[in-house]
Amino acid sequence: MGSFYKGCGCARPTRCQHPYTIRFRDALGKQREEAGYGTQDAAIERLTQIHGEKKQTAPSVAEARRVLGQQTVAEYARQWLPRQRRMTEHSTGERVNSSINVHIVPRLGSRKLNTVTPIVVERFLDALEADGVGRGNQVNIFRILKTILRDAYDKGAMADDPVKGVQEPEYVREGVVIPALAYVKQALAVAGDDLALEIVMMTGCGLRNGEARAVNSNNVVADDAYRVHEQIHSNTQRPAKLKHRKAGEFREVPLPRSVREAIGWYAEKHGTTQEGYLLRGPSGYYTEGMERRRVRALFEKLPVAEGMGMYSFRHYFASNALGPV
Repeated sequence: MGSFYKGCGCARPTRCQHPYTIRFRDALGKQREEAGYGTQDAAIERLTQIHGEKKQTAPSVAEARRVLGQQTVAEYARQWLPRQRRMTEHSTGERVNSSINVHIVPRLGSRKLNTVTPIVVERFLDALEADGVGRGNQVNIFRILKTILRDAYDKGAMADDPVKGVQEPEYVREGVVIPALAYVKQALAVAGDDLALEIVMMTGCGLRNGEARAVNSNNVVADDAYRVHEQIHSNTQRPAKLKHRKAGEFREVPLPRSVREAIGWYAEKHGTTQEGYLLRGPSGYYTEGMERRRVRALFEKLPVAEGMGMYSFRHYFASNALGPV
């Protein structure tokens, strides 16, 4: 069936902490070795499992699974990604690409699939925590890694589920900060024209930051309606489809008179692009980086409010929408 041993050279190997290595012959008769078993029982259990699989699996299938298991996580991730046909180019696709290239591949990319175990995944999560990766980001990264590894497991690359028993990082959202009307008025008074218009779009129409950066005079489709159909994407810094919507989809929001007047005032003072965009930058569009610099300067001029951020202006709109009429 096979054998197990320790190659550490310790005087009393059965009592040292070094792991066991198992040696066996695969379905094609080739000698193989696997390391990393903490106890004799674990090594024997794995040898028994391999023996059972050899009896039940055709040699050609066993060899195909063995070859797949020899692939690295990076190699498999590159093959897995193009198969995700429901993934959109922006938002979801970019988030998955970022998680793979920035976090998964640097830490696990060179590891062979058949050596990935729940302990390996736990250590990966510990490394994310040690590197200061936010909990919300940790959750997204783990879910992507879990999907990739489970896909490989289902195809036979691993004998055991590599994420079995691994708990997802706990993400507790911070409390929502809603500014008072007086605070909003003070912010509009000290903000520059660009940031003031963005704040107006967020507090008056409930737009997200990226949607407000894409404010366009052509989106005023009626005296009381504004059509939201794009955003200035944080990564590409160019117009992109809305979050959670397909390309071409839109939503229409009520347009208060004060917001319509602010759009008109800004267009009259600063003009618009040929396409109707009001906010602009060196690249042609008003980017997240430009917004961030202005927001930093804004909050230096305002009273300190713990937890207050640019997105709080959208919460202001939501709180008004939910309040009593």
